[in-house]
Amino acid sequence: MNIRQATIKDLDRMVELINMYAEKGMMLPRSKLSLCESLTCFSVVEDPEADRIIAVGGLHILWEDLAEIRSLVVAPDYAGKGIGKKLVDHLCERACDLEIKKVMALTYQEKFFNSCGFQVVSKETLPHKVWKDCINCSKFPACDEIAVIKEVMVAQIAS
Repeated sequence: MNIRQATIKDLDRMVELINMYAEKGMMLPRSKLSLCESLTCFSVVEDPEADRIIAVGGLHILWEDLAEIRSLVVAPDYAGKGIGKKLVDHLCERACDLEIKKVMALTYQEKFFNSCGFQVVSKETLPHKVWKDCINCSKFPACDEIAVIKEVMVAQIAS
């Protein structure tokens, strides 16, 4: 398995994977245009033997100390093999590289994110900046997703 930055050639498969789960009510749908506009935020996992994308996840910067994992999916035939956790770890490492201290997600998969070291928090504790995307959601203002957060970068002590 290879985790890499998403490219334009990955868009159709990304839309397919994300919207397959969205149709089941497990996540919010994404249009090809919205993924294209935020392509630089996304990483993909490819299976070189099958020559296809098997997982997708985005890291969207919300503020100087907070990023959000979005649209995290693993193809059904690869589920339960640790690929999702590896992708979350990769996205958290990217946040650290960018010196972003915390990563959050809005999810229906609380147990999965707990297993990745995230803690449930009240959505009301998150900055209003988070909600700029929520205003256009079909579930707004009655969001039933669970907010989770993880501190990924411990502040260094000044010497």
